[in-house]
Amino acid sequence: MRHIPRIVIAGTHSGVGKTSLTLGIVALLRRNGLRVQTFKVGPDYLDPTYLAMASGRPCYNLDSWMTGRRYIERLFSRATADSDIAVIEGVMGLFDGADPVSLDGSTAQIAQWLDAPIILVTDVSGLAGSLAAIMHGYSTFEHGVQIVGVIANRCGSESHARGLREAVESKSRTKMLGFVMRESLPELSSRHLGLVNANLNSSPSHLIERLADVLAPTVDIESIVKAAQAVPPQPDLFPDIHPVPKRCRLGIARDEAFHFYYPDNLDALEQAGCELVEFSPIHDSRLPNGLNGLYIGGGYPEEHAAELSANGPILEQIRNFSGTIYAECGGLMYLVEGIERQDGSRYPQVGLLPSWVRIGNRLKTLRYVEVQLAALTFWGLEGEILRGHEYHYSELIYPPNWVTAYTVRLTRSGETFREGFTNKNILASYIHLHFASCPEAVNHFVQYMAQSSSEA
Repeated sequence: MRHIPRIVIAGTHSGVGKTSLTLGIVALLRRNGLRVQTFKVGPDYLDPTYLAMASGRPCYNLDSWMTGRRYIERLFSRATADSDIAVIEGVMGLFDGADPVSLDGSTAQIAQWLDAPIILVTDVSGLAGSLAAIMHGYSTFEHGVQIVGVIANRCGSESHARGLREAVESKSRTKMLGFVMRESLPELSSRHLGLVNANLNSSPSHLIERLADVLAPTVDIESIVKAAQAVPPQPDLFPDIHPVPKRCRLGIARDEAFHFYYPDNLDALEQAGCELVEFSPIHDSRLPNGLNGLYIGGGYPEEHAAELSANGPILEQIRNFSGTIYAECGGLMYLVEGIERQDGSRYPQVGLLPSWVRIGNRLKTLRYVEVQLAALTFWGLEGEILRGHEYHYSELIYPPNWVTAYTVRLTRSGETFREGFTNKNILASYIHLHFASCPEAVNHFVQYMAQSSSEA
């Protein structure tokens, strides 16, 4: 058994400021000399980039629907092995998830599984004594969900905050662990898919330090640490990882255009004997030498369509690549003939997948999906099942005339459709798979690459 101090920062609903508060709290914990391991509930790729910057460590997603309880517990144990405290940022509202009538996929479910106390963040604009009723309702709604305090965001004045504290602490079982004044937090940049990817240009580290400066006088960081420490020990599920000989080299596209990867997906590939080598489709003129495969993940290729289109040498190298190519979402958009942006401008891309992609001004798809392999692919045999999600604003202008390797089932309706466009050594899909939770698929993929031709 191992004692892992842990706390969940959840929201009453989306947009209450839980990401900003979580970042500031992580920065304050680090100022206190603690090694902080961060996690993000759900399939989000964007918040984790901020959380990783704030903690100085990779941030891992905890998605109960895609991966299941045993995987979550093992990942949490492994990632926290050398940390002092774990901070878990929730998704949407505390009880929102994949199913409106169960906790499946919700922050509350993760808190239950990890026996972690919760700090609830709420927007108190226009609220007074009603905050106590909200806290009572959230605290008693579901057995085994332990809310230890609330942080009131967007207070109108210090007297407003004092009144909220009196109401909460006299009429509910929770404490008010802090407050934040209205418009006092620096704004995080946003894009159509949510928060913009954190980098030194769009979200410098001093922004996170500024968040900490705002929280320091009014948020009780000592009580947060005490709440995180007052948890029962957990089984030590950190598995013994034995070195595996390298069997193949996989090129990972990573730059401003492509950066949506689950760290545990990449960890799983390495543990299965895959050497990961990063390259930039925007800046590099050549692929790394000796590659067996390419993994082109999601991101913002539409924002960088002109730069991608202008890099003729690497487009040609990918076009002629003889190894395995796996592309998901943004990667699919890069493999098509070209990208048509909202203003009508068109930018040719790799040209392997026979279609164009059109960027819309509204969200096309946001959903969890279950993928059943409809044919033998490098993920495994026909009939095997993986889980993932879709989240995109673009669409294929016309369906590619390729074989579809996936039968995709929608979780809510049960409706199915075909996807996963495959031709020889290429598989392109809008679906982001969480394949680390399916070790057989990881091993099959690595073995497939190891048998494919190396890039000269």
